[in-house]
Amino acid sequence: MLGSTRVSSSVDGRPSTTGRRRDALALPAGLVLLGLALAALAGPPLAAAFGLDGERIDLANRLAAPGPDHPLGTDELGRDFLVRLLEAGRVSLLVGIAGALLTGLIGSVLGLLAAFARGPIDAILMRTADIVLALPLLPLLVVMAAVDPTRLGLSPELAASPFLDVVRIVLLVALFGWPLTARLVRAGTLSLLAAEHVRAARALGASPLRIALRHVLPSVGAPIVVATTLAIGQVILGESVLSFLGLGIRPPTPSWGNMLSNAQEMLWQAPRLALWPGLAILLTVTACNLLGDALAEAADPRARRP
Repeated sequence: MLGSTRVSSSVDGRPSTTGRRRDALALPAGLVLLGLALAALAGPPLAAAFGLDGERIDLANRLAAPGPDHPLGTDELGRDFLVRLLEAGRVSLLVGIAGALLTGLIGSVLGLLAAFARGPIDAILMRTADIVLALPLLPLLVVMAAVDPTRLGLSPELAASPFLDVVRIVLLVALFGWPLTARLVRAGTLSLLAAEHVRAARALGASPLRIALRHVLPSVGAPIVVATTLAIGQVILGESVLSFLGLGIRPPTPSWGNMLSNAQEMLWQAPRLALWPGLAILLTVTACNLLGDALAEAADPRARRP
C-alpha cells in the first residue's frame, strides 16, 4: 500500500527541473486535500442548513438532473447526490488517514525493534517483511475482505455495523502495508546507532527507549511522514477497489468506491453518478502523491538548494 519515496536531484546536488515542478505543485496539492477534507466535514451542517437529506429516498425524483433543490442531482433512489458524495468523502478519507497512520505506527515500531534488537529478532522481522512484500496484495485483500464477520463469532448486529467495515479495512491495510515503513525506519536507525552522539548517550547509560525517542525518531521522522503521506492515497484507492467489488464499505453507508459500484449499471443513463466520485478519488490520490513527492524532496539534503 505504501508508495516509494522518490527524490529528483541533479548530479551536482542542485534541485532538478522535475524537483522544482514538484515544489510548485505541492501547495496546490495540499490545498486540494484541505478543501476535500473541509468539504467532507462541512457536509452535515450544510445539508441541514439547506434542508437536504442524503438518506431520504424519493423514487418519484430518481435520477433528477442538477437543479436548485439538488445541486448535483439525485441518485438511482432519489437521494441528494451532493450530500451523499460529501458523506462518502468523510468515510473514504477516514479510512485513508486511519489506515496510513496505523501502517506508519506498526512499521515504525517494528523497524525500531529490528534495529535495536538485531540478531534473530531482526532476521525474523525482516524476512517476514520480505514475505509480505512478495504477496499479491490486491487478491489477498479481496479474499480476506470476503470473510463473513459472523463466522468469527461476531453478532449479526455488530457484523452489519458501518464502523466494523471501516475498522476491518484499516486493519487489513495495516496488516499488509507496514513492511516498507519498517525497512525505512530500520535503515535510518542502524545508521544513527553508529553516530557519535548516540554512542555517547549509550556510554552514559541512556536506555534504548530514551535513545529511540530522543535521538532516533526525530531524525527518521521525515521518511515516516513521507511514507505515511504517500500511503493515504494508496489506502483510499485500495478501499475504493474493495468497495467497488462489494467487499469494502457496504451500503447504505456511502463511500466513493461503492458509489462507483452503484453507478456502473447507469453509466450511460446518468454518467455523472460515476464522474463525481471518480474525480474525487483521482484528485485525492494525485494530491497525496504530489505532496508526498514534495516532502521526500524537502527531506533529502541532496535536493536542497545551496
